[in-house]
This record gives sequence, structure tokens and C-alpha cells, in this order.
Amino acid sequence: MTQRGLSRVLHAALLAGAGLCIAGSAQAADPMVKACAKDGQFVIGFSQANNAEPYRQHVNDELTAAAKEVPGFTLQIADGAGNVNTQTSQVDNFITQKVDILLISPFEAAPLTPAVKRAMDAGIPVIELDRKTVGDPGKDYTAFIGGDNFKIAQEAGKFTAEKLLPDGGEAAVLEGLPSSTPAVERLNGFKDGVKANSKIQIVAEQAADWVPDKAQTAFSAMLQAHPDIKVLYASNDMMAAGALLAAKGAGKDVKIIGTDGLPGPAGGIEAVAKGDWAATFTYPTGAKEAIEMSKKILLDCVTSVEPTVTVDTTAITPENAKQLAGK
Repeated sequence: MTQRGLSRVLHAALLAGAGLCIAGSAQAADPMVKACAKDGQFVIGFSQANNAEPYRQHVNDELTAAAKEVPGFTLQIADGAGNVNTQTSQVDNFITQKVDILLISPFEAAPLTPAVKRAMDAGIPVIELDRKTVGDPGKDYTAFIGGDNFKIAQEAGKFTAEKLLPDGGEAAVLEGLPSSTPAVERLNGFKDGVKANSKIQIVAEQAADWVPDKAQTAFSAMLQAHPDIKVLYASNDMMAAGALLAAKGAGKDVKIIGTDGLPGPAGGIEAVAKGDWAATFTYPTGAKEAIEMSKKILLDCVTSVEPTVTVDTTAITPENAKQLAGK
């Protein structure tokens, strides 16, 4: 038996002696127990919702960089390609491979819930990033790491109420994929935030599924139906980019707010720095926090972790955008 295997056996045996192991061969081992080993090589599987989205590539890049800093950690990234069946199959492949920890950003909540349960039942700790499956962190999966989508959008709503439309006016919202938790939370958060100014009316809201083409089409239709829209809140930077094209096409001066605060020439930070958007609000990847939590489980053999880790947002406005863009 390898040193890693012996370490796992001894650790599980000690917990069993203390009455902490689940009895019965039909019961799954506690994932926190099964994963623990003091040394050895570890494989972390990451099931990404859709690599085609710039934000998700940003997550991949930060996860890869953080994992490289830990000796013995190997990160495997599977692209769910925006398809719940593909992502489910890839999660099952990770279970078959017996990865040490599963990270997942579920494309949709409910359809990926059974796959997460199978991983937990197989004794694999599951850390969810950005998006949640159905259930409770610390119980149905090990932990959730991400920004507070409701609070981030609420801040965007307050920014609209206080800075962009202090005298009131019409606003609109482009929602993400309605079956994903961030889409619902960001929609509700923004609507709650603008309540600070009773003179603001949200005259249109429509799902554009996080996609710029759909956002452009949807916002074009909104502007035809409501030509006096002054502010558009987009639930991600990609939809904000599509909304900008729609506003330019209609010859309208609309103040656009994005969400994600992506770096790079096509990201939200640059768009604000150039004056194309009024603001964007960062949605932190949680990558460093996820790898740090993986270290605690695999190397430190902790018996519990924080079930919910919330990473703070940053408002990107004309006042700080150029500095953050490195200009």
C-alpha cells in the first residue's frame, strides 16, 4: 500500500474508533474523511459550465495559476459547453476517475444536482463555484464559494438610484439564463437596489441567457418599445457589450452597467475606462479560495470547512477604471 493510501486508512480508522464514521458498507464514506491524506499527489477535477464565456475562461486561468502554486496538485478542467447532459457526463467521469476533490460551476442548478450527490456519495468533497446546485452547502455539497449575486446587483441598483438617475427615469434589465441561480439573484438584487429612488421605473426586463447576440436583439426591441430608457443593467459583461451595440444602432445615449468586471481588451474594466459603459461590478472568481480550501481538506485533514465563502465585489467606475486597466 502506498504512503498516501496508508494515511487515508489510518485516518479513517481513527475516526471510526471515535464513532465518527458512517456505519454499514452500503453507506458512503464521509467525503472529508476519504479525501484526507498528509502527502502524495492529488487530482482536482473542475467541471466548468461553459468555457466559451470569457468570465469562465477567467475562472479557469485563475484556478490554473493557483493550483500550480501547490506541490502535488494537478487540476483537470472539463468544459460543459453549456449543456447539462455534457456536464453531467463529465462529472460522472471524474467520479469514475476517483478525483480527490470535485470543483463545479453548474450550468443549471436542478439538472446537475443528482451528479453532485453521486460525487458526495462516492466520498468526493464537492466545492461549488459561482453557481449552486439545489440543496444546502455543508450538507448536500461541501461548500459554496463565490460572490453574493444579490448584493452585487443590489449595489448596481443603488448606484443607478443615486448616481445615474438621481432625478428618476426609465431603466431596463437584461437577465442571464433564468434557470441559473446568479440570473435570478442578480435580477432581484438590482430591482431591490433601485427601490432607493421611487422616481425610477423599470419598464422592461428580459432574459438574454448571458449571450451578447441575444442581448443586442433583446435590447433593440426594448428601445423600440420604450425609447426613453436611460439606464440598462446587464447581468454580465457580455450582455452589456451586446446592449451597447443595440444602443448605438438605435442612436440612443444609454448608460450601461455590466457585471463581472472582466480584465483584458474586451472586458468590462476596459469598457468603463473608454467611457462606453457607466460602470461594471466585479464578480470574483473564488479560484484562490477554492484551492486554499482544497489544501485544507487534502493536506491539513480538517474535519470541517466554512460551508459558504463570500468574496467581495468592487465597483468599477470612471473614477478607478483607468487605474485598474493599467492606464
